[in-house]
Amino acid sequence: MSEHAATLSIEGLRKAFGEKTVLDGLSFQVASGEVVSLLGANGSGKSTSLRCVVGLERPDAGTITVGGVTAKPGEAVPEVAMVFQKIHLVPRRSVLDNVCAGALGRLGLSRSWSVLAFPREVQAEAMACLDRVGLADRAREKAGRLSGGQQQRVAVARALCQRAKVLLADEPVSALDPAASEQVMNLLRSLADDDGLAVAAVLHQPDLARRFSDRILGLAGGRLVFDSSAEVTDEAVADLYRPALEAAASMASTGTATKEFA
Repeated sequence: MSEHAATLSIEGLRKAFGEKTVLDGLSFQVASGEVVSLLGANGSGKSTSLRCVVGLERPDAGTITVGGVTAKPGEAVPEVAMVFQKIHLVPRRSVLDNVCAGALGRLGLSRSWSVLAFPREVQAEAMACLDRVGLADRAREKAGRLSGGQQQRVAVARALCQRAKVLLADEPVSALDPAASEQVMNLLRSLADDDGLAVAAVLHQPDLARRFSDRILGLAGGRLVFDSSAEVTDEAVADLYRPALEAAASMASTGTATKEFA
């Protein structure tokens, strides 16, 4: 078992924004060495569930447990890192700078002004993380000069530099071309298989979910509709999105609109 081994367990998670219930008693697990994809329409609770896990949203009820330790509501869990659709790198700083920033949780902010301020062991760890994602040769380049797929891999390296045991990915390939999407999904699969990370990814690409996941979770209305192997039918996927499409058609016909939460 890898030193990264941990299981993410979500039990009875509830979250509302005003009168809008986004998570309605959601429960699921992601084991070490497993890739789990979350599918569902906008507003189904996919991204909100991950944001609760990483501490960006405070759940109204429920528990989040990582490696057997239950997190306090709304607090960041050191063992969990998140990769976003918007990659949030600092374009003018080097790739190595950006990856070293993953270590700031265990260093003082005074060490963040330059890569020269990071201890050598952090720089060495960051370089190892870049090597793990296949970008060690780009370490000294400015992050803004990399392609979208390369930047997403740098974001994954930064998460690895956090020493995460659980890696969350919120639509990590939605802005990438097919080739870059394949590279990123292959990387996430490899991190589970070879490094023992528990990986949970929000996707809107059922085919990628089927090919790279051990299990697919279907969410609707903040609830778990199905938890199945990657052999999920097209009909089951279509059922997830049908209520949202019907609601959109209804709003279009009446000229109304509502705010959706992912």
